Order: sequence, then C-alpha cells, then structure tokens
Amino acid sequence: MKVVEAAQINEYVGEDMGASEWFTIDQGRINDFAAATLDHQFIHVDPERAKATPFGTTIAHGYLTLSLLPYLQTSIDDFLVPRGMKMGMNYGFDKLRFMAPVKVDARIRARATLIEANEKKPGQWLLKFLFTVDIEGEDKPALVAEWLLMYFV
Repeated sequence: MKVVEAAQINEYVGEDMGASEWFTIDQGRINDFAAATLDHQFIHVDPERAKATPFGTTIAHGYLTLSLLPYLQTSIDDFLVPRGMKMGMNYGFDKLRFMAPVKVDARIRARATLIEANEKKPGQWLLKFLFTVDIEGEDKPALVAEWLLMYFV
C-alpha cells in the first residue's frame, strides 16, 4: 500500500498503481463459489460436460473473478490509501465488463489506475479506480471495471 496525505490524493489521478500477485483459480474455489451463490451451471462445475463447450473446460463465474478484487488489491504495492484512514468501504461500480472467461487453473492478477478522486465531505474521499483483471497468457483481460471506494479519514 502507498500511504499519502489526504490533501495529496488528487496528485495521483491518472497514475498506475501497479499489479497484484498472480492468483490461481482452481476447481475447488469455483465449486465453493457455486455453492455459495447457488449457481451450479455446468460450465462452472461439471468438467466432463464443459469439455464439449467452446471453452473445452470449466470456467470461473464472472462474479467470482469480480469478488476477488478486494483480495487482489491488497497485494498491489502502490495501491493508494490516505494516511489516518479509519475505514474503507466498497461503494460500487460505475462500469463493469466481463471480457474473457477464466478457465479452471488459470492465473489472474489485477492492475489498478486511479482515475478520479473527490472529497465528498471533510474527511470522506470517493476514489474511482480502473481495474483490469489479466489472465496469464491471454490477450484479453477477464474483466475491466471502474470500482468506487469510499475512504474515511
């Protein structure tokens, strides 16, 4: 994490925050997500039937990939946080696109760029980050999202 004074946050708009470590999406995690969300579509949980699809194997749920953003961002060394932050909160997404499937046992990572920062109230900062989730060895990313985070300092 890169800790900066709140008054300096706007200086980082447009800055690349870097990339997370690579993370493997295995079948166990896909199955656990299916159980948690009650989404047992065969392309996620049935390797035999999934062989007959254009993917040739099972794929992660798009929302599984999205739900890993909070974890992935913790390993981005230069991810921006204001000094004295009392808490951070997921504020939602402005844009979200699932671009390519994440096949079982693929490795993903998240890259972030700060694209907007607004002090909504004194000590309450709304930051918009552009997140791209790469799939190792693939040309297209798994997803691209504008993620809103609210920081309280």
